This record gives sequence, structure tokens and C-alpha cells, in this order.
Amino acid sequence: MGRYTGPKEKLSRREGINLFLKGARSFSQKAGSVKKPYAPGQHGNAKKTRLSNYGVQLREKQKVKRMYGLRERQFKNLVDEATRISRVRNTDRGLELLKFLEMRLDNVLYALGFATSKNAARQYVTHKHVLVNGKVLNVPSAQVKVGDIVELKNLKLAPVEVLVKTPMWLETNKSKGKVLREPVRDDIDEGIKENLIIEFYSR
Repeated sequence: MGRYTGPKEKLSRREGINLFLKGARSFSQKAGSVKKPYAPGQHGNAKKTRLSNYGVQLREKQKVKRMYGLRERQFKNLVDEATRISRVRNTDRGLELLKFLEMRLDNVLYALGFATSKNAARQYVTHKHVLVNGKVLNVPSAQVKVGDIVELKNLKLAPVEVLVKTPMWLETNKSKGKVLREPVRDDIDEGIKENLIIEFYSR
């Protein structure tokens, strides 16, 4: 299945939170989730029904999947790999999943402030505008490692205004960024309930 090409702000409205999919617009009062704080569709503004446990898990899975711009198969593969790694390291599956998501090249580029959105970051990577340790890497899903240097080939591509705060596990300097360490739970969005995603795939 191909990538999603429909209205991005509808995704934010469907999940009930701002997923920051539209760059600078998402940080303004023009954001879809601010202008229309209800689900899209004819009955979007109707009284909300109570979700079942399955519904709550599904919505959390969909939210995180859309937040990072992944398709279902990609996301399921990451969950499977996180499960395998957690068994080997005897660590938490949910945290391993979040590490995989955070350390994707496209997400790191966005977190460093080198792109206005994760979709723009993905485009920079696929168009070979990004160097990792001095070499072109055009795979958005590539996992960066501690000590890796990520940079833009052309400084003009970097946004004029930095929209996001650089997390503690990354270091940025103009057009270059460095991975200082692996992210810990406190570095990652507190709004994500990774345990619900693990429960969803453990059914």
C-alpha cells in the first residue's frame, strides 16, 4: 500500500490532538485541531461515544503511527523487532518501540530542527539532501546510532525559524547535529501510551 496523500490535518482532528503534520501551520492558530477541535465527517461534532478497550488501543496505535508517518506494515514490523530486542536485553517492549521510532533518520532530522515537519524531513532524505557521517543516506527509516553526525548538504534547506526544541539526547550546531545517546522515556512525548500499543498487538 502506498503512502497517505490525503488532507493531513484531518488526521490530527481524527485523533483529537495536534500531530504537527503541517509544519509552521501546525504551530499557529490556523491548525486544524485548533480551528475545528472535533473529528472530521458529517457526525464529527456529535456527542462522543465511549470506546471499548479495543477502541482505545486502536486509537493510540493509529495516533502514534500517524505521528511518525508510518504505514501499518512498517509499524507492525517495528513492534515485532522491539519485542525481539526486549527479550534479548530484558527491557521494556514499549520503550524499545519508542526508541526505534525516535531514532529513525527522518525523525532525527525533524527533531534537530532541520525540517519543518517529519514529512519534509522524509523528502529531504529521499532526495539525497542528508549526510550521515559524511555520506549520503536516502533511507528515511534508517536507524541512527550514538555518535552519528547528521547534516544537510545545503544549509538553505533548513527552516528560517526553528519550530521544535532539540531534545537532550541530540546536539545541534547550525546545519549539523550529533546523536549523544539513546533517548530515555523522559525524552519522549509524554502523551504517548506505548503500553496500549503493545496490548493491541498482543491480542
